[in-house]
Amino acid sequence: MLQLSAENFWENNPDLKIASAQFRNKVMIEAADFRNAMSLLTSAVSVVTTTGACGRYGFTASAVCSVTDMPPTLLVCMNKSSYLHAKFVENKVLAVNVLGALHQEISNVFASKLDAEERFKHGSWTELKTGAPVLTDSLVTFDCQLEQAQTVGTHDIFICRVVAIKQNQKEEGLAYFNRAYHQMGQAMERNSRIDSASLVSEARA
Repeated sequence: MLQLSAENFWENNPDLKIASAQFRNKVMIEAADFRNAMSLLTSAVSVVTTTGACGRYGFTASAVCSVTDMPPTLLVCMNKSSYLHAKFVENKVLAVNVLGALHQEISNVFASKLDAEERFKHGSWTELKTGAPVLTDSLVTFDCQLEQAQTVGTHDIFICRVVAIKQNQKEEGLAYFNRAYHQMGQAMERNSRIDSASLVSEARA
């Protein structure tokens, strides 16, 4: 049976190649449209920190997500153009400090143009296993080792193994929705709640 390469296929079917290109142009999503749509995806707000030979750094992030609990792993997305990117890659450790409802100022500080050490003058900081800065009164902190980085477009996805967790007795979280902060924590009526175990099992299916 004669097998054609992709290049030969398009050479032998020029009309189909043109139609395919036109279709791709029609379905292309504009970056601004995508960002506007994603602004409606409610996200927890975290300050992600690192420390090591190249110093102590941190930034505000909403692109944090659980990957698996066996072994406990999460991901953090970071723009490759950020001057902080190389610092995290070199240090190979990080802490995800999930912010509470009263931490809006901390979020703004770590999203500002203040230099690294000035940022850490805000809030009270300690450490767990890796030495990455841990916000003392965070909602919860995941202390991690950076195991791998996967490049997708303008960002790197950091795959992080969780080696320690610090959780405080707080019930009010800080969320970001529609380009504004919101306070989270009031539960819906019991019969309206989604069973978390069912939600996890569906995600694994």
